[in-house]
Amino acid sequence: MSMVTPLSIETKKDLIRRNWMLEPVDEVPFLIEIGPFHGAFKRYYENDAEELNWNVEYHRQREQVYDYGFPNIKPNMGINIVASAFGCEYTPNDEADPWVTPLIREENVENVYKLTIPDPVHTPIYQRAWERLQYFQTHSNMPLRLVNVPSPLVTASLIWDYTSFIEATMIYPKEVHVLLEKVTEATILYIKEQLKRIRNLYTMGHEMWHIPQDLGVRISDDTAALLSPDLYREFGVRYNSMISRAFGGIVVHSCGDVQHVVAPMMETEGLRGLDFTIPQTSNWEAIRDAAAGKTALCLRHYYWDHGKDSKVDLVEYTKGIVDFFGRKGLFIQTSTPNAEEAVTLGQALHRLLGN
Repeated sequence: MSMVTPLSIETKKDLIRRNWMLEPVDEVPFLIEIGPFHGAFKRYYENDAEELNWNVEYHRQREQVYDYGFPNIKPNMGINIVASAFGCEYTPNDEADPWVTPLIREENVENVYKLTIPDPVHTPIYQRAWERLQYFQTHSNMPLRLVNVPSPLVTASLIWDYTSFIEATMIYPKEVHVLLEKVTEATILYIKEQLKRIRNLYTMGHEMWHIPQDLGVRISDDTAALLSPDLYREFGVRYNSMISRAFGGIVVHSCGDVQHVVAPMMETEGLRGLDFTIPQTSNWEAIRDAAAGKTALCLRHYYWDHGKDSKVDLVEYTKGIVDFFGRKGLFIQTSTPNAEEAVTLGQALHRLLGN
């Protein structure tokens, strides 16, 4: 079987932009990532050279993969970065993004009024992020993603003990709003500071899909799946819309079962797309009925999203997604354990997803 000729970066960018805009495209764009989860683990978090080397090797492995990605660097600092800028202690580790110690619990709710907006330039954890950006830009010509962009809800649920925070949306709504207002302002300042510093921007987010700067910013909103529709409207949509207004649009990501919040997500001002880990939601109808064809849908199913010993056929699963949701505005994101399987999968998905 002959290999498909790779697309140029400009061709990829053009098709991706048109897909975000819900315009007709010749192929459903797809990404194939390689290997297990790569987080802000201690080894990489504390060593810029190690992190850069990982990114260089990662994209070397992807050279023969046909998909809609192109080389870039993820300047990973963990989803906790804004919470830590507010003063949450954090602990780099070898298992996940840095662990965070919350500042607020039910017994000290009044402390939300004492929190101050972190300086986007001089706050120590931000300074560390800016040093990382500068190192990558000095030692590589690959474009950069944004440093991790958590939603206001995610950051607030790290500053305020997670379980207590979810309960507080019903018990202490005033204090939750005070916190979310501060976090939203801080998040906007933090993103704007990044945009001042990044000279060659790959995407307006911290994950792999290319999002042109004029289309808005992608946020990770994983706390959304735990809220009721009405609570998400009050504490999610409101503040995500503020971020959307600041950057001319927004793409909202959430892991977890999103069937109950997808409809209110569609009410987000300036929404460009929704980004879901699709195996985690059993009720696909809720997503299709609320969003398919109305906004871009980035539907992820990494090989490890299907379970450790799963034998899911990634091509057939992708076909099921396309058949169910339709092609309009659809992005597919998947992965394989190694580069050889990624090359094979890329050829198969091209046959499936091209017109």
